[in-house]
Amino acid sequence: MSRTYRIRKSQLLPVSLDDAWDFFSDPSNLRRITPPRMGFTVTSEPHQGRIYAGQIIEYRLKPLLGIPMYWMTEITRVDPGRMFIDEQRFGPYSFWHHQHHFEQQGSGTLMTDIVHYRIPLGWLGDIANSFFVQRQLEGLFSFRTSAVDKLLGNNGT
Repeated sequence: MSRTYRIRKSQLLPVSLDDAWDFFSDPSNLRRITPPRMGFTVTSEPHQGRIYAGQIIEYRLKPLLGIPMYWMTEITRVDPGRMFIDEQRFGPYSFWHHQHHFEQQGSGTLMTDIVHYRIPLGWLGDIANSFFVQRQLEGLFSFRTSAVDKLLGNNGT
């Protein structure tokens, strides 16, 4: 079994808690904050409204060498305006648990992501994580930070 890895990223958003929640709790915005090179597409039926506990979201993406991959997550917990959790049900990881936290800070909102994940294939997965998985996830969060800044008004600052 491979190690469990952890990523923690925070970003101060120049919008109210309500506006931040509205944006991030809408699954249709996922594509807007994912690098285009990943070919990320939500394939499950569109859902009108905000996320809810028990919601299943299916995706297609091309994370490595342009090879298409299926991914299914479940929204396992929603505390409106404060946090939600998505967990992988099928996909590239042997374990994926992603917490999204939101906290009002002055006139803005502090958003914090905490991801715990495992790579399949035991020690081979650990090697893969060292060589490209961790770097790819760091790049994904870096892209997302820039995209969110542009979409929500930081203009890259």
